[in-house]
Amino acid sequence: MSVWELGGKVALVTGGSRGIGRGIAERLGRDGAVVAVAFGRNRAAADEVVGRIRKDGGRAFPIQAELGKRGDAAALWASFDAEVERHAGREGVDIIVNNAAIGRSSGLDSLTEDEFDELFAVNVRAPFFIVQQGVRRLRDGGRVINISSGTAYLAMPEIMAYGATKGALDTFTLNLAKELGPRAITVNSVAPGIVDTDNNAGWLRGNAEAEAYASSLAALGRVGQPEDISGVVAFLASDDARWVTGRVVDVTGGAGL
Repeated sequence: MSVWELGGKVALVTGGSRGIGRGIAERLGRDGAVVAVAFGRNRAAADEVVGRIRKDGGRAFPIQAELGKRGDAAALWASFDAEVERHAGREGVDIIVNNAAIGRSSGLDSLTEDEFDELFAVNVRAPFFIVQQGVRRLRDGGRVINISSGTAYLAMPEIMAYGATKGALDTFTLNLAKELGPRAITVNSVAPGIVDTDNNAGWLRGNAEAEAYASSLAALGRVGQPEDISGVVAFLASDDARWVTGRVVDVTGGAGL
């Protein structure tokens, strides 16, 4: 496995206590970054990720902010600012990974206005204001990596509202790349397909028919794993990706080809 040199970098990963976010946090930690593992409610899960990173010789610390509420970005950065110097030896951040999201939605017939509002509050509004308020903390040459989804460009009507949030996030990525380019800050989206995480466990794990169907959607013939995503994120966070910005990187395993 390739290791990208991130020593001395400080990374913030939202939703870093579980699923894809956990994989990203642990990978960036192994590659040398000091990782702020942001979580909403499950402190024990965040502490477990932090402990895992430290056991592997890395540095990490948990920060709490429940996204989707007014003032969530300010609360997240206040928690970050209170801890970062103690763990990283300096203030500021180099890598922001907007991963936290509500992962599914109801279909057109049953989606309520409250569910719609919550989806956009967590999946779109929170990343926007996290970056807005994080820009003054983000060092020149830094990275913003937004975790999108193949549903932004592959039709899945049963979860169209979720897909719409990811389409909005990709538009944010495009415009933010132009906005922050003069500071040599790159901004990219990473778009996974179906990944074997606890978010999908209820319908995927232990269900041979569901696993076969999910595997059939990818040209590579299997269900994605968190490490399939975290490796791409680690590359985009590295100096080797300094000339890649404003892009959506497909990590669906070739879904829809």
